Amino acid sequence: MLDIFSLPFMQRAFISGLALAVALAFLGVYVTLRKMSFLGDGMAHASLGSIAIGIAFSINPIIFAVIFGVFLSVAVYLLERNTKLSFDAIVGIIFASGMAVGIVIISKMQGYQPELIAYLFGSILSVGWSDMWIILLISAISTGFLVLFYRHLTLLSLHRDIAIVSGIRVDFLELLFTIIVSVSIIVGVKLLGVVLVSALLIMPPSISKVISMSFRSFVLHSILLSECIVTGGLFISYYFDLPSGATIVLTGALLFTGVVGVRKIF
Repeated sequence: MLDIFSLPFMQRAFISGLALAVALAFLGVYVTLRKMSFLGDGMAHASLGSIAIGIAFSINPIIFAVIFGVFLSVAVYLLERNTKLSFDAIVGIIFASGMAVGIVIISKMQGYQPELIAYLFGSILSVGWSDMWIILLISAISTGFLVLFYRHLTLLSLHRDIAIVSGIRVDFLELLFTIIVSVSIIVGVKLLGVVLVSALLIMPPSISKVISMSFRSFVLHSILLSECIVTGGLFISYYFDLPSGATIVLTGALLFTGVVGVRKIF
């Protein structure tokens, strides 16, 4: 059974998947508390445009998409505060625009584009060494940010007014948080694809919320569940020859169904 770890592509898949799982699960705790789940889905789909541009001009798609994601995050933040549009409406506009740009560029590309398809549906088994180091770097930055501002983000997520009175730079912290979420999601597109990556942001905290009795256990359970989902999904996909990204998400869905069902019964 341990032969799976002797394969270089599986080593990269496990390292990348487990590192990103920590960051997304931790971020997901605050995303679900602040009802920002649509941000993850919107940024994942909006990244298709930047990924298509990167492939068309032979630029590393992940690096280009990360830079593009930072600009999108700032745009969302500024539009929300300087217009009467709701957060969901702004993300929806960016979602649709990014997808439209990607579709137009794809239509102009000649022949079959396997790399673009991999980003659309996920290809964790094709992660190269350079991709792995980028994922590790972004995951480390995201996790470090969450650890450093743990108390501030918790207070901000639970009661924004008290956070303001307490002297927390709320606007600056919200901007940083939006950027971190967007960049982490965009990096995750390489592993799970545009269609599925937001699931790893939402599923572990959703399962954890059902079984946790305190905020600290909520965070710890989310991270542990996320690691289990990625590990279980990779093992199942390898031994049953299934698409890795979709199998990881289905593993999470089955775990969610089982936990909610058992909780309901008992």
